[in-house]
Amino acid sequence: MTADAKLAINTSRATDGLSPALTFLFSVTCALAVANVYFAQPLLDSIAQSLGVAPSMIGIVVTATQVGYALGLLFIVPLGDLVNRKRLVLTQVLLSSAALAAVGAAQQWLVLLSAMIAVGLLAVVVQVLVAYTAMLATPAQRGQAVGTVTSGIVLGILLARFTSGVIADLAGWRAVYFVSSGLMLSIAAVLWKVAPVTALPRHRESYRALIGSLFKLFITERTLRVRGLLAMLIFGAFSVLWTSMVLPLSAPPLSLSHTAIGLFGLAGVAGALAARSAGRWADRGLGQRVTGISLALLTLSWLPSSFTESSLIALVIGVILLDFAVQAVHVTNQSMIFAARPDAQSRMVGAYMCFYSVGSALGAVAATQVYARWGWIAVSLLGAAISATALLLWFLTLHHSTPAQGRPA
Repeated sequence: MTADAKLAINTSRATDGLSPALTFLFSVTCALAVANVYFAQPLLDSIAQSLGVAPSMIGIVVTATQVGYALGLLFIVPLGDLVNRKRLVLTQVLLSSAALAAVGAAQQWLVLLSAMIAVGLLAVVVQVLVAYTAMLATPAQRGQAVGTVTSGIVLGILLARFTSGVIADLAGWRAVYFVSSGLMLSIAAVLWKVAPVTALPRHRESYRALIGSLFKLFITERTLRVRGLLAMLIFGAFSVLWTSMVLPLSAPPLSLSHTAIGLFGLAGVAGALAARSAGRWADRGLGQRVTGISLALLTLSWLPSSFTESSLIALVIGVILLDFAVQAVHVTNQSMIFAARPDAQSRMVGAYMCFYSVGSALGAVAATQVYARWGWIAVSLLGAAISATALLLWFLTLHHSTPAQGRPA
């Protein structure tokens, strides 16, 4: 069978919608890929001791990964609108395996940071897959399909902390990255076998024009700007909690192990359960209502979280509320921006996730600095302030949607 015939068959299958099996495969791939970004958070103390880095500086590990992620969003994700998405995904997964091995082998601080930037750069495969999902799905199933794949992303984020904690307690923090490197090679083999090949756009832009059009989307698409700013704030709050939480939990009098700290990630599985429902609600035109309620819960979540040093149960409650709220808003955001520009889904998600990356990076740096100077209560106040700002932004933009977008921004 010729290459053109194979492409025609695979393209025909793609137009039938997204099968449950392929949706599951994309979800698993996203979970494995995004976990690479978050493995370090429960390990910050161990990495700092291993490489002789000051505790106030170790948050830069998270920031370096997010810097790489932002670069990938700008310069790799838009390629999904230009080249074969299956080939793009496979290339990223294979290179990610190499970058993870480099992290595990790093002996110097600068080498570690460079490898972490590469890990973040290649982890944007999750956004290529989200856009891939939106393209393969029928309009009627798009919100639910995106929500399901996003649930995989959420589970990857949450289980990454628990998994990395268990592996680190058994074999050290470096083993976490070597194991992940092997898993990425395995998933690449499965994707190569079963992922469909899709037709390329008939009128393709040059890469330079494609990147230029991404920046134009910031100017022309109001839905993207509003939802992007909300993403920056909610993931800033998310990063404030998850980056700094390990510090009071690993310090006396709590002195919890990596495994115990990672268990708190399981408390946030409620966020993953919310993601799919939020996609269905957005499909029904309830995106604004979901956003408002979720942002109110996000702000409220910092009250129980502020009692972390005296009550682990309070922290669990705070984690559940925060993860539920963040992921519900995140899925709603993506459903809305995909509906705004179905012809530019890769660029829209790339542009949108730039806001996410900026928020995550700033939240990580701010949280560790604030904790080092003023302690956990100050970190909780910082998170609450960021969350309240997101709620205020949503309220101020509530009645300013544009008819062309079909849904409120």
